[in-house]
Amino acid sequence: MKSIHVIGAGIDGHEDFSTQAQELIRSADLLCAGERLLALFPDFAGQKLCIDKNLNELADTLKRHQGRSVVLASGDPLFFGIGRYLLRNLPDTLLEFLPNVTSVQYAFAKIREPWDDAIFVSVHGRGLPKSIDRIIANDKAAILTDTVNTPAVIARTLLERGCSGYRAYLCEDLGTKQERIRIMTIPELATTAAAPLNVLLLLREFDEEEQAYVSTLGIPDDEFVTVKKLITKEEIRVVTLAKLKLRHDMCLWDIGAGSGSISIEADHLLPNGRIFAVERNEECRRFIKQNLQKFKTRNVQLVEGDAPQCLEELPDPDRIFIGGSGGHLWDILQISDQRLATGGRIVLNAITLDTLTAANEFFGNAGYEVEVVTVNIARTRPLTSYKMFEAYNPVYILTAVKE
Repeated sequence: MKSIHVIGAGIDGHEDFSTQAQELIRSADLLCAGERLLALFPDFAGQKLCIDKNLNELADTLKRHQGRSVVLASGDPLFFGIGRYLLRNLPDTLLEFLPNVTSVQYAFAKIREPWDDAIFVSVHGRGLPKSIDRIIANDKAAILTDTVNTPAVIARTLLERGCSGYRAYLCEDLGTKQERIRIMTIPELATTAAAPLNVLLLLREFDEEEQAYVSTLGIPDDEFVTVKKLITKEEIRVVTLAKLKLRHDMCLWDIGAGSGSISIEADHLLPNGRIFAVERNEECRRFIKQNLQKFKTRNVQLVEGDAPQCLEELPDPDRIFIGGSGGHLWDILQISDQRLATGGRIVLNAITLDTLTAANEFFGNAGYEVEVVTVNIARTRPLTSYKMFEAYNPVYILTAVKE
């Protein structure tokens, strides 16, 4: 009777195969595995197939074979393993999976660290930029590397992105006599050669200042570098973000990003989202880049150009914030309306009645549900003998929900 069992090998070779797994291997008449795992069964009496170089031969052989087949894989065959390939090329009713402890599980156990809140990234044969984006967007990552995207290359890429605040565990040759786990900083990792068989674990470490920015809204205005103090004030920022009603995986357009303050605050509210900070002014863009690096943003991408033209290449937004329009408000609102999904929100900050009136007219004609809040801020003046208040210009915060 035809059967295909895909069995995961643990860290310690024979000792990590269960009784059931060993019985299935003994009763099989076809054993398929890489050279290292095949070597564990020198006395296997049936046909052997080494799959290190030709996976197409594996699928063809398993399709033809009518007896009992066993495919050996490392750890869990469905975790960045051969299981995905087999499910794409064979009927799933023919496949039975017996997983084992993965190298990632073993690595976390060795460093005594829970791993249920980690993300798992394989750069093996994949592009590095998207993988780095995922790593930066999370606080704990397990990374399977390859000979091109080595731990050192990953570390250097993180440094280029201004993200060095990780404790790195370089776990090499796990389960062998050469097993070694080295703890180091990202700059140290960037110059370290690693064994070919490795798992890289990265745990983010926040200093006191960074932790304050992550856990609360309202970063002080003075923390941002900006042009002539042109910035969405701290209190306005908090109200604006509340009106946007962001969820963790949304796409946000920040049009007229200025200093990037809205994008930077939103970054912590969108751990799985995407934020596009759109700015046409070259000096502002230079300051945005400095701010993005200072606050170690994870999901913010700076878009250089004039809106609405530069919006064409961006993915459709769930939320849009308009902090500046460069004199093209009506055109920006038209494009935003076309691209925004039903139920989406546009929040616009205006300091002039002209902008407020024009936006309110547009949204009224387009059938949006509109709310306008006027926010007046006055702060005490620091370093004065008397407690006096300094008033700022009122800001009109318009929220438009697409019906």
